Amino acid sequence: MTMVAELDGPARRHAEDAARFTALVESAGPGDWARPTPVAEWKALDVVEHLVRWSRGFLTGAGITLPDLDVAADPAAAWKQQVTDIQAILDAPAGRVLSNPHTGDKPVAEAIDQFYTADVWMHSWDLAKALGHEPDLGQERCASALEGMRAIEGLLRDSGQFGSAVPVPDDAPAQDRLMGFLGRDPAWRP
Repeated sequence: MTMVAELDGPARRHAEDAARFTALVESAGPGDWARPTPVAEWKALDVVEHLVRWSRGFLTGAGITLPDLDVAADPAAAWKQQVTDIQAILDAPAGRVLSNPHTGDKPVAEAIDQFYTADVWMHSWDLAKALGHEPDLGQERCASALEGMRAIEGLLRDSGQFGSAVPVPDDAPAQDRLMGFLGRDPAWRP
């Protein structure tokens, strides 16, 4: 029963969010990887690099060591391997616990879902914008994420991982308000 629940939660969410991100990666041509993103210091390649690098280091807290991937050499191949590696962990979490000084101890599937899969979901907006697509993260999910993040805004801002909020009208769509909260200009164009 637990395995079914896990496959229906974190594993399913990862499969869905990673599939959307994979479609973006596959849509990029060789010259697209140098395109700017809404994150001023990042190019499109940096978005993929970020998701691959930090997650592999994060997973060492669960005793999981994954081989390094050369994202710059072949972003699509590296990303597809990343998806395969993470999905394999989620499909068979084996009771592993991820220990991290900032997040405490969490079941590995829960930690991946809360931190990594959420990051894939949010950064799909950055990559889509860089590639000239209009992203749709889902208004309900954006509203829920924004509500949760507002409750811990001080902690998030103090972490240094979030920039200053970009002012967005209170009646703007939830996705625009979430991106503004994260420090992105919802109207950004490459």
